[in-house]
Amino acid sequence: MFTSKYYDVIQIIERLHRRFLDVLKVEIDRKGLQDINNVQAMILFNIGDDELTVGELTIRGYYLGSNVSYNIKKMVENEYLIQERSVHDKRSIRVRASDKGKELCDYVKEMFLRHEEQIKSTDIKEVDLVDAFDILRMLERFWASQTQFTGMDDI
Repeated sequence: MFTSKYYDVIQIIERLHRRFLDVLKVEIDRKGLQDINNVQAMILFNIGDDELTVGELTIRGYYLGSNVSYNIKKMVENEYLIQERSVHDKRSIRVRASDKGKELCDYVKEMFLRHEEQIKSTDIKEVDLVDAFDILRMLERFWASQTQFTGMDDI
């Protein structure tokens, strides 16, 4: 089996993402919500107070590896998002959080704040989070540079 530090980092990024989604699922279940899933909750949280098109969501990376259109449709059906045609471009549909969606965003924000407080009682320090972010950002830029010649950065 192939192994290297580079590959190990890629693997842990994937595992961390899945683990975080598991944590968010527990929070959603604890709140008793059955009409939204963890991926949809993160898309909603990332929309926040903005009004975006599906294309903008995709470009910003809020799709989290899943089908954006399907998730948007479900969130509109379950009244977490409000969907409206653009006044300027009738082909474009914009979405924004409803009051119900904003309430869930507030709940997710509270979870983040609670986790930040809990992290303070661990061996993880603020400087460690800053360093981790900086390294992951550099890795993101490296990967972006690898796709710019293939046309993949437009995906």
